[in-house]
Amino acid sequence: MKATELRGKSVEELNKELLELRKAQFGLRLQHATQSLTKNSEIPRLKREIARVHTVLTEKSKASGK
Repeated sequence: MKATELRGKSVEELNKELLELRKAQFGLRLQHATQSLTKNSEIPRLKREIARVHTVLTEKSKASGK
């Protein structure tokens, strides 16, 4: 998901998205540990998605704090 799409969501929706991404990341880490992960590129992709959500959440909190 792109940052422009994330900026259109509310804070509650972003927190929900973050929770889903964290659960997916946990599942991928388990698959990696048990060596059943087929696409290793998914782990860094999810990390970038989580960072995007954190960035947009920070932008929104700073915008509302002004």
